[in-house]
Amino acid sequence: MFIDPIQLMQFGEGFGTTQKVNSEVGQGANTLVGQTVFADVFQNAINDVITTEDEYQKAKYMLATGQTDDAHTEPIAGAKAQLSVDLLVQLRNKALEAYNEIMRINL
Repeated sequence: MFIDPIQLMQFGEGFGTTQKVNSEVGQGANTLVGQTVFADVFQNAINDVITTEDEYQKAKYMLATGQTDDAHTEPIAGAKAQLSVDLLVQLRNKALEAYNEIMRINL
């Protein structure tokens, strides 16, 4: 059985913006590209929270009304919703820490 070796992850990879970032890096990447990538990541996290919360509410309704045969769907959906909220909170905290660190820089 062949196991693929670990590869270095390029900035923006996995977020659907690799092409834009890599094309800009070759031309001396300006700060607007970094802001766009962060905005996309943050917006994706917000959308994920909304989606997982909707799925959790639907699973709770289906379980409460007896319209589902599997009782494990509701706790799994709840765990996914909680995990997506935790990720969003951590993204926010890291962004605020970075902002505060930048504001502490003396020019």
